[in-house]
Amino acid sequence: MHNKTLLSHFFHPKNMGKMKKPSGYGRAGNPVCGDIMDFYLKIKDEKSKATIKDVKWETLGCPVALANSSVLSEMVKGKALKDAEKITQKQIIKKLGGEIPHQKLHCSMLALDAFHQAINYYKKKRKIIELKTKPKTKHNFN
Repeated sequence: MHNKTLLSHFFHPKNMGKMKKPSGYGRAGNPVCGDIMDFYLKIKDEKSKATIKDVKWETLGCPVALANSSVLSEMVKGKALKDAEKITQKQIIKKLGGEIPHQKLHCSMLALDAFHQAINYYKKKRKIIELKTKPKTKHNFN
């Protein structure tokens, strides 16, 4: 039996949907149970601080998988990227009421995996932009 918080996120998920032109996109899945999770991030760079301005997700899976995606999206929305990256599986489970059936623990890891994939996508994209705009040498010959 699932707890009230988990069921609330399953029946009334937060931030569910697709995002056009995300700053970061990640997908994680489990071939054994068949769950697939997509995370989309809109990240705003201000000075030296990157902030997650919006989060969307799509999950094909069980109630626990959907609830985990919903909770994680609420936890990271509006957070500094460096703080959001530190969120753990334990913190997600605690936000869900502290109870997840043992055989469903992997669902919270899938949500985190998809989220971290989205961050890595953003960082790689950002690195490519930085490489294109930085001079190739340290010397200025003008």
